[in-house]
Amino acid sequence: MHLLENLHRNVRTIAMPLAMVVGALSCRPITTLEQASHGMITPTLIFLMLFITFCRVKPSQMKLSALHLWMLLFQTVVSVGIYLVLLPFDPIVAQGGMICVLAPIAMAAVVIGGMLGANVATMATYSLLCNMVIALLAPVILTFTGNGICTFSQILARVAPLLIMPFAVAQCCRFLFPKCAQWIAEHSQISFYLWLLSLLVIIGRTTAFIIDLHGASLTTEVSLAVVALVICLLQFKTGRALGRRYGDPAAGGQSLGQKNTVLAIWMAQSFLNPISSIAPTAYIVWQNFVNSYQLYKRDKETQKEYNHD
Repeated sequence: MHLLENLHRNVRTIAMPLAMVVGALSCRPITTLEQASHGMITPTLIFLMLFITFCRVKPSQMKLSALHLWMLLFQTVVSVGIYLVLLPFDPIVAQGGMICVLAPIAMAAVVIGGMLGANVATMATYSLLCNMVIALLAPVILTFTGNGICTFSQILARVAPLLIMPFAVAQCCRFLFPKCAQWIAEHSQISFYLWLLSLLVIIGRTTAFIIDLHGASLTTEVSLAVVALVICLLQFKTGRALGRRYGDPAAGGQSLGQKNTVLAIWMAQSFLNPISSIAPTAYIVWQNFVNSYQLYKRDKETQKEYNHD
């Protein structure tokens, strides 16, 4: 068992960067496969990841806290603030920066947060709350900052099936097949490997999108990538600072820093200047480098504790 645990730690330390490299190099076959599946590969993987994670969560454990409210306030206020600050310099960069903050917590953030020692129930609560609130607020913000009219039902249709259904199925499994749910909860590391497959597909699609993108200047593309990096680091740092005040820095960091970039790219391409989607596209890379570094630090700390004991 000790050997397997060490192997799992070593694999996941390098797994995310490796998955991103493989995904980028295999962008054309991945895009073809995704099109052949009618875009169902990523949603299926996310559904399975969340189902496995939610098997660990009891509804009675899910409670609202001040941390949730502070993070929601940050997302709404700072997204508009960044747009207004960047607008005089470049409207496209302003839209890209805004969408990187406005985007709700990633579906898989609960999975990574659990590996970092976060309270899974706290993150599951925020995942449900944040996606619903952003579905309400985003149409208003995107209508004023974008090129078209965005509706609540459009965004809800994108997030609800992959958010509510895995939770409902997991709770049914816990009620009807408790031993099965317990086994799944005890082997929740499976969700990490599902996340790697999902990441590989997302990076492949993202790379193909960037290669095929035309009409954007190099200055604008670099500016969007740099803004995404700054915002990524700011959100992880702020989230951990807020989480530390309430005894859970990992939950705060992942809840605020790890974004639903698939939804962000769709919103940018549908309701903003499509070129602005380069920012959430770059954010995918930055947040997963941050995740890899955090997992590496967590594993080093765990190993030290194990050796000390």
